[in-house]
Amino acid sequence: MESYGLIEVDMFSKEVNTLNYPEVMEFRELLELVADEHGCLLISFEINHGTVSFSFDDESLMAEIIKILNDDISHKT
Repeated sequence: MESYGLIEVDMFSKEVNTLNYPEVMEFRELLELVADEHGCLLISFEINHGTVSFSFDDESLMAEIIKILNDDISHKT
């Protein structure tokens, strides 16, 4: 299986550590919608103490998300 990398984002409080948390489930649904819109799959989705890790099987979508996150970080500093 080809690796497309993994995106990690601190999204929730450290206490959130389950995929069954309502906001985590909503975020996963949003990512699956994005995957559908781009004709690809969400191939990985995990949460670890508030940090969400995910990956799509589309290199260009992964790059686009990383660019958006980097732009957001640069605007905050």
